[in-house]
Amino acid sequence: MPMTREPHIHVSLASQSLELHDGNALLRRYPVSTSRFGPGFQEGSYRTPLGAFRICERFGDGAPLGTIFRARQPVGLWEPGQPGDHDLVLTRILRLEGLEKTNANTYRRYIYIHGTNHEDLLGSPASMGCVRMANRDILELFDFAPLLTPVTIRPE
Repeated sequence: MPMTREPHIHVSLASQSLELHDGNALLRRYPVSTSRFGPGFQEGSYRTPLGAFRICERFGDGAPLGTIFRARQPVGLWEPGQPGDHDLVLTRILRLEGLEKTNANTYRRYIYIHGTNHEDLLGSPASMGCVRMANRDILELFDFAPLLTPVTIRPE
């Protein structure tokens, strides 16, 4: 993939996809899972917020694929096939900051783009508010999404 000059990310709740763009060029499209409760802004709602955001923090640079994060700190490794009732945050974290009045609480709500132990659910709404990705996909995206990368999350 060529080095991006103007990376930006678009997430669609309708298609459960994330697109990485460089200027007007689409570089990649990935399946994702957003909230199983739909869109929303209220704290404690477990809904995915909509609107304009930016990546304000990045965690996991150099960590092995499948690293488990709790409170944004590595605490172990997940292996595919391990029991997975919990919604684990894996591999990399891109933390979002809301840029609009309606989504300004996004940072406090700990809304991330991150890897998941539920890759089988990608393409359908299944998260607790975050944008879940396949672990290899978030690994790739992380390298092309520096701090302050714009992110848009839309219902369509």
